[in-house]
Amino acid sequence: MSDIAESPWWSPERRADRLPFLEARGRITRAVRGWFDGRGFAEVETAALQISPGNEAHLHAFATEALTTAGERRAMFLHTSPEFACKKLLASGEREIFTLAKVWRNRERGPLHHPEFTMLEWYRSGAAYEVLMEDCATLLAVAAEAAGTGRLRWREREADPFAEPERLTVAQAFERHAGVNLFGEDLAAQARIRGIRVATDDTWADVFSRIMVEKVEPNLGQGRATILCEYPLSEAALARPKPGDPRVAERFELYACGVELANCFGELTDAVEQRARFEIEMAEKARLYGERYPIDEDFLAALAIMPPASGGAMGFDRLVMLAAGAQRIEQVLWTPVA
Repeated sequence: MSDIAESPWWSPERRADRLPFLEARGRITRAVRGWFDGRGFAEVETAALQISPGNEAHLHAFATEALTTAGERRAMFLHTSPEFACKKLLASGEREIFTLAKVWRNRERGPLHHPEFTMLEWYRSGAAYEVLMEDCATLLAVAAEAAGTGRLRWREREADPFAEPERLTVAQAFERHAGVNLFGEDLAAQARIRGIRVATDDTWADVFSRIMVEKVEPNLGQGRATILCEYPLSEAALARPKPGDPRVAERFELYACGVELANCFGELTDAVEQRARFEIEMAEKARLYGERYPIDEDFLAALAIMPPASGGAMGFDRLVMLAAGAQRIEQVLWTPVA
């Protein structure tokens, strides 16, 4: 191992290495904004400080506090997504909106993860969630064209951004890539047979996640993007059930080059059901990590009057990475966290 420390990101030599990626980022940003503008979307800005950062068991937030003018302390968090604020805007009467929002997630750092990153989120009131599948396919092409490339790349993998994505249900992907019957009996036993480690205290969700990470995700988005849809309802805390099949939800994820790029929902608007799901998620968070986040009562109140809608969240930095051919997320960030 070399004892020579890597020069800081602000050094002139590092800037020279990163500049092509950052210039591509600028072109992609302008192109994505132009695409939404051309379709009548309103660009919105959401507050980063929230009373709840989100209520998913495995997301970890940055906690802070606000002081009142009297010096009283109030717990606050940097949001892990602008989702709650965007849905409040839909409840207020906005119809089609998008945002390029800075978001923060703790316990996340690596080639594809950074504690502060940019989330592209967009919402369509009254739209079926299949419309967002078309949006995702188009955004890949928009980014590639702006970057001046015909291929998305990450490590040794490639995907054609102009090809129509394949569509797989989660059940189909488990069968094809893992040889597992997702809705069959004893998921843990099936996993063990296929060489996947399963602990005695693992939940169904733990086993599901391990099969996804080890067997399914590496095979997605090879040659062309993959839209992985119809997640089990228990793995889609903010999505509405799929009509005709109560086992699954209107949730899909977009993959390219084995990298997850987007997570999209037919949005759940049942405030009672949403509260119940949040409680389940926070109970699981307490079991695993010994903490829970508050539930945003204002969000649930807004949800009760929010119109039917579909929404998507795309990791914008990852999109830039794949379009520009970068290998690490820091290469496409103007000022990475130290």
